[in-house]
Amino acid sequence: MADPETIERIRRKFQALRPFLDERARRVWAATEAAALGRGGVVLVAQATGLARSTLYEGQRDLREHTADGTEAGRRVRRPGGGDKPRTVKDPTLLADLEALVDPLARGDPESPLRWTTKSTRKLAAALQAQGHRISRGTVAELLRALGYSLQSNRKMQEGKSHPDRDAQFAQINAQAEAFQAAGQPVISVDTKKKELVGPFANGGQEWQASGCPEAVRVHDFRDPERGKANPYGVYDLAANAGWVSVGTDHDTAEFAVETIRRWWREMGREQYPQATRLLITADGGGSNGSQVRLWKVALQAWADPEGLEISVCHFPPGTSKWNKIEHRMFSEISKNWRGRPLISHAVIVDLIASTRTEQGLRIRAALDEGEYPTGKKVSDAEMRRLALERAPFHGEWNYTLHPRPVTFV
Repeated sequence: MADPETIERIRRKFQALRPFLDERARRVWAATEAAALGRGGVVLVAQATGLARSTLYEGQRDLREHTADGTEAGRRVRRPGGGDKPRTVKDPTLLADLEALVDPLARGDPESPLRWTTKSTRKLAAALQAQGHRISRGTVAELLRALGYSLQSNRKMQEGKSHPDRDAQFAQINAQAEAFQAAGQPVISVDTKKKELVGPFANGGQEWQASGCPEAVRVHDFRDPERGKANPYGVYDLAANAGWVSVGTDHDTAEFAVETIRRWWREMGREQYPQATRLLITADGGGSNGSQVRLWKVALQAWADPEGLEISVCHFPPGTSKWNKIEHRMFSEISKNWRGRPLISHAVIVDLIASTRTEQGLRIRAALDEGEYPTGKKVSDAEMRRLALERAPFHGEWNYTLHPRPVTFV
């Protein structure tokens, strides 16, 4: 069975060529791709392109009927616009309703554009039928592929022992995000990207270079004590499809995380949401912004007070960090943008992050943060009691709000 990268490669190639191909050229091209893959190629190409297997078999017949002298048998090519209309044209709300069903439970590899969902096509078809759509599970599968989802094996969906309220927390996060956005209040997804060695080290992937002139990098990935590491911490604005990344040179602590959010608000958020009085942060359950990190809450409170912002936080349950929106909508794009390029300096890292763009309009701003963020800071019980922290009735350790306290002047 071909790996997901092969399926994704065929899908992207098909999407690029499709506008230039008539019906017959599409099926012949697909049949040629299937033949190149060998056994099982028809199934894989059908999965990648959404074409019916019968279409690929017809393309194979076209290839066989091509005569030896280069002329072709007179097989019909349907006139433009002929045939049945796509289901999404006849049912214009179908695609949006399907994505609404799977988006709260979508996940995948943060370093890959592929996503998958835990809901079966049978259940999704039943849910859509209950909403009044006429659709089969096969059509659901084709639409999921068009949305960028792929079929994954069970081993890739195992995340260890799951919390019994995992799905309920996903529903809670989704409901909160929708409520905030409906009220015109900002919703952001935050996380730390993988730490990177700074220097002439090998970076995964390939880029175009003059033939025979690959860029030289070090054989061993030993940390350069003078250049150190880069700690990229990101903020992704779900509604604006925009983000901010602070590239830290010190430790990845809660204070660094909150300082990054503060910078996003100062440089981007305040202008985007001038009337905002509340902010929703969705974050992983661990790391510098973990649900049990006291310093995270103290630092957020210290920022909320002077800003007058009410800050709500929803954490993802343990073991589900791959579901965080920032992973798939921003971090994966950054990784693709700098693949094959040695990250030789902090300035290069900042520039590569800031130059990341997508066809969907993603824009990112980035800056270097050379501040010192020492580890090991302790927060006392007394400091915690002084927080204006309100825990939600449902899993208050995951869902809570920090209210701004009156600022006193001495």
